[in-house]
Amino acid sequence: MESSPPLADVLADVGPRLRRLRTRRGVTLTALAEATGISKSTLSRLESGQRRPSLELLLPIAQAHQVPLDELVGAPEVGDPRVRLAPRDRGGKVVVPLTRQPGPLQALKVVIPAGHDEPDPRVHEGYEWLYVLAGRLRLVLGEHDLTLGAGEAAEFDTRVPHWFGSTGDGPVEVLSLLGRQGERMHFRAKPKSAR
Repeated sequence: MESSPPLADVLADVGPRLRRLRTRRGVTLTALAEATGISKSTLSRLESGQRRPSLELLLPIAQAHQVPLDELVGAPEVGDPRVRLAPRDRGGKVVVPLTRQPGPLQALKVVIPAGHDEPDPRVHEGYEWLYVLAGRLRLVLGEHDLTLGAGEAAEFDTRVPHWFGSTGDGPVEVLSLLGRQGERMHFRAKPKSAR
């Protein structure tokens, strides 16, 4: 197992890494200074290694380049990013957790067999977002009885009596994001292009 490089070596590599990133993107020191609010001379000294990197300097640079801070400092790779969690049977549904740690937001892949089509509404604390990956999902939510196809999504407060399963036509695969009460999923959309 390789040991991590000493801190002095990591810090010495930051300046050249910043210069490579800026020049690769065709950004001038003047333009970067305007985007970050950091003086051109400070940026130049940072890139040449004459100025020690700090969070106050690196965060605005990372934001201007729209890259993670790890990329600027050359943080070591964490290792294998794959999530290897075992599927679990939950009342006839196969549930595959997609998050490693317990936390405020849990991601699950749920595979529901065709025979799981008798509604049994439940309530619990939280907020859920469902996305149908394959098949047809039946969602009973309060007084609503809905059918969602592949590519469709629904979100709801889990304090409302709810149940989801197969329509009976075949199995269904669903991506489920379950968050804390009052927490909603946020989507970022690209702006409409000018015509």
